[in-house]
Amino acid sequence: MCSRIHVVFSAILGLGLAAASAGFAQLPAIPTAREPVTNIYHGVAVVDDYQWLEDGTNPAVRDWTRRQNERTRAWFDKLEFHDGLEQELSELIADESASYGLADCRGGIIFATRFKPPAQQPVLVRLKSVYPPALRKVVFDPNVWNTNGTTAMDWSAPSTDGRLMAICLSENGSENGVLHFFETETGRALPDIIPGVQYPTGGGSAAWNADGTGIFYTRYPHEGERPEGDLYFYQQIWFHKLGTPVSADTYELGRDFPRIAEIELTASEDGQWLLATVANGDGGDFAHYLRDASGSWHQLTRFEDGIKVIKFGKDAALYLLSKKNAPRGKILRLPLADPDLTKATMVVPEGRGVMGDYASSASGLYVAVMEGGPSRLWFYPKDRGSAVEVPVLPVSSVNGLHCWHGDELLFENTSFLVPSGWNEWEPGLAKPRPTALQSTSPANFDDIEVVREFTTSKDGTKIPISILRKKGINLDGKNPTLLTGYGGYGISLKPAFSSIRRIWFDAGGVYAVANLRGGGEFGEEWHLAGNLTHKQNVFDDFIACAEHLIQRKYTSPDKLAVMGSSNGGLLMGAFLTQRPDLARAVVSRVGIYDMLRVELDPNGAFNTTEFGSVKDADQFKALFAYSPYHHVKDGTAYPAVLFPCGENDGRVNPAHSRKMTARLQAATSSGLPVLLRTTATAGHGMGSSLKDRVAEQADIYAFLLQELGVDTSPWTFK
Repeated sequence: MCSRIHVVFSAILGLGLAAASAGFAQLPAIPTAREPVTNIYHGVAVVDDYQWLEDGTNPAVRDWTRRQNERTRAWFDKLEFHDGLEQELSELIADESASYGLADCRGGIIFATRFKPPAQQPVLVRLKSVYPPALRKVVFDPNVWNTNGTTAMDWSAPSTDGRLMAICLSENGSENGVLHFFETETGRALPDIIPGVQYPTGGGSAAWNADGTGIFYTRYPHEGERPEGDLYFYQQIWFHKLGTPVSADTYELGRDFPRIAEIELTASEDGQWLLATVANGDGGDFAHYLRDASGSWHQLTRFEDGIKVIKFGKDAALYLLSKKNAPRGKILRLPLADPDLTKATMVVPEGRGVMGDYASSASGLYVAVMEGGPSRLWFYPKDRGSAVEVPVLPVSSVNGLHCWHGDELLFENTSFLVPSGWNEWEPGLAKPRPTALQSTSPANFDDIEVVREFTTSKDGTKIPISILRKKGINLDGKNPTLLTGYGGYGISLKPAFSSIRRIWFDAGGVYAVANLRGGGEFGEEWHLAGNLTHKQNVFDDFIACAEHLIQRKYTSPDKLAVMGSSNGGLLMGAFLTQRPDLARAVVSRVGIYDMLRVELDPNGAFNTTEFGSVKDADQFKALFAYSPYHHVKDGTAYPAVLFPCGENDGRVNPAHSRKMTARLQAATSSGLPVLLRTTATAGHGMGSSLKDRVAEQADIYAFLLQELGVDTSPWTFK
């Protein structure tokens, strides 16, 4: 969420940090019953006092959650500045310009998502061009479809001629998607509706046939086809012919796929070829299948082949991103006429940077290359001439490469200090041309600089940190500082813009992003050094980053806050249980904390290829060694903690937040608040309405400002 606060902060004078929260810490505790259950893993007995909190349908659990939310709300109600902060956020968000996400171009029609507050959800539009005036026409508006703002577009797929659009819709942040169909010219909905195409476990996807008479889609088992516990597994590919009942749909592929398969479908530009990318859970291994015009499927790659991405080229060929014996990536070319992996030829060899997004053009290949977090962009001519670097913003990220005709590339470029914008470039240009799809922010960051510093982790590995700070900042250990990280699934934390950071900078504060192992910032080796039995490396890296900020006198433990979401929430849990002395406040969104029972949830089973499984003795040992829930110690002075989560989260069971809240509340001796915040109309965060996102952000920043002892008088009504 983007928002702006442009006020001047000062430290609270004459008031210690503990005193600043003392009144709030006195809120009545919510009594949580201990009902010990003993689970045995490889001969190890593990007692769980709060396993009863896992059943979200249990009336006692629902009542406990309600009372926790009431207690949290009472804590925020005591903050005299909270309403003013939320009002300021809401008003300033309205000053943000529209932001765009280019979706696809089919039949000469450009499709994009457009989000402009105060709309609750992005709108799907068709564009006449990407240049001024960039006239647009609405294809589908979820804010009209459901005026509550709780219907989200999970994804969309245009037909080959651009005449029809398939849109997956879900409710209340659940990501439990149903496929609908619309005419792109009129917006008229077709009667066809396909349920069960999307769920957070394996995701979902669809791609049209060549003539637009039908669509291939991902399908989960229907009730009665498999046991109830398997209904969000065993994803397959089916085909639906428009105008016919769903019961007449036909099976295409997938009966032999793993239980935890995740399928993504992509059609060639002419619709004659269909590519199915099949992930083996979330660990980063992929197999690929190709369907030709005759309807025959052919397996292109296997999980062990190291092919991560395949894209259709402009020259009747496939372009493959391989990490086989090339952990930073190399790109291969494979003709569609003879799609035998052994005959693939090298196009771009492995280099210093990590290859990310890429796009084929008429006379070459564009490749975005990441170097520890920030990106560079290159054009590789087919004639094997020297690669040409495309100028981009300093310390920025490059995303969404589209090359629909000729050598003209459209790409998104953003940095920590500059909002996202879509630009065009082609060989011969000195610099990219801005399109009409540029975002603007009312917040100005001319007084901010980005520095890249390195710290040394426990095992000697150098870990980069991007540090955003005011020019000329005084390194006296008194700056309120927010450190964030992720470290998992090979996902990289790239530079991204958020005007809400103005809060910290106006307070003389510091914002830091840690590029930890487990991510993909330095390639597959960097990822594998932080997954499965090596996960502790991620936590050691983050701890080293916190210590670095303190040692360099950016901040001190009383002025340091940390924040993370999902796998980053697991990071927060490990951090606060392993080093509770290093930070004053922790915000841990939709996190995972009980690593011994996470795989019992549907999505948790998909995570075993990244985290490991308790069924494996060595992996159990590693999981138990860091599982945050199991390392909370009674009588420890824990930091203040806020646990935001969504009731409809299909990615991380909110039971993790409930159990961790109960355990920390019983254990902490610091007197600082441990707060659970559950949103009934949200899930993991995808598809949340604007109002829910604003409310959550207002709470998060109110919590951090209060706990770090920042002057909040600018928002206080007298």
